[in-house]
Amino acid sequence: MQLHISKDINELSKNFADWLVQHADETLQKQDIFTIALSGGSTPKLLHKLLASDEYKNKIDWSKWHFFMGDERFVPYSDDRSNAKMCYETLLNHVPVKEEQIHFFRTENITPEESVENYAQVLHQFFDGKPTGLDVIILGMGDDGHTLSLFPRQTEVIHEATKWTTSFWLEAQGMYRVTMTHPVANHAAQVCFLAAGEGKQEALKEVLEGVYNPDLYPSQIIKPNPGELHWFVDEAAAKLLSH
Repeated sequence: MQLHISKDINELSKNFADWLVQHADETLQKQDIFTIALSGGSTPKLLHKLLASDEYKNKIDWSKWHFFMGDERFVPYSDDRSNAKMCYETLLNHVPVKEEQIHFFRTENITPEESVENYAQVLHQFFDGKPTGLDVIILGMGDDGHTLSLFPRQTEVIHEATKWTTSFWLEAQGMYRVTMTHPVANHAAQVCFLAAGEGKQEALKEVLEGVYNPDLYPSQIIKPNPGELHWFVDEAAAKLLSH
């Protein structure tokens, strides 16, 4: 595991953007496309805007990038709670990518069960039989230690080891969630957590230094093999860490 500590969320976003652009270039020297799973939440918004800015946009061969989504709230793309809507508004609408390069969960005119079955087929088409799956998966971590739609005490979802995607009703939010499962994240070549702000302090310390208890801190179940695990955090989030 590699820990990258930045001064604040602005520096974190820039440091990760620099790392991502370089890594994508290196990957594309060996293969034809670069696959990346985006994340919802507040932290990636700044990253997206950076990547779409003049400083970064022209450094990226967008025609070779393919975009996936780690998890999604089962709402229409027009809903402000939609991760897809956020990703389109902050990144994808501002860079030259075609619709066929975007592979997100379908959330309209389909049931949650059909949605995850459909998405699993997409993932299998891209990644079956490969030594690693996604080239990069970006993950967030909630103040409660959740990642993707793996929430504390949702043990069936956290420990799903066979299916690549699953759906479930999250009572606390009054909605269905659809998500990649931990085997997909753990099969990625590069797993990159982004965590910023004081609200992450306790969860980050437990996830990185606490007793292994993924039922309480689901982010602990993310242990890529043979890929690499990176944590990009700011000083505020890292305050309680011992190193």
